[in-house]
Amino acid sequence: MSSPETHAQHVDPAAVFAALGEPTRLQLVSRLSDGESRSIAQLSDGFGMTRQGVTKHLRVLEQAGLVRSSRIGRENRFTFVPEPIRDIRSYLDRVSAQWDESLARLKAFVED
Repeated sequence: MSSPETHAQHVDPAAVFAALGEPTRLQLVSRLSDGESRSIAQLSDGFGMTRQGVTKHLRVLEQAGLVRSSRIGRENRFTFVPEPIRDIRSYLDRVSAQWDESLARLKAFVED
């Protein structure tokens, strides 16, 4: 397994945000966030779409690094991968700190 530092270099924040920006994919991540792997049939249950539709969403999540698939017999099982979420949080913390610094400089400039 890769270290968080190594993994962070491979996460594309735009791909993760795009993958999570769609309500169905966000629901799928939520269903998988308990750490249990699930089949497409299990994940499709309760969605108003076909298994093929759910599979397309899962492939987008997989490409963004948010889920991993494994084949067990004839069944594909999907598991949540939390590292990209941690990496995105770190990214957002850095961007937030940059904005805070910029706003502090602007405030100091205006007040002088």
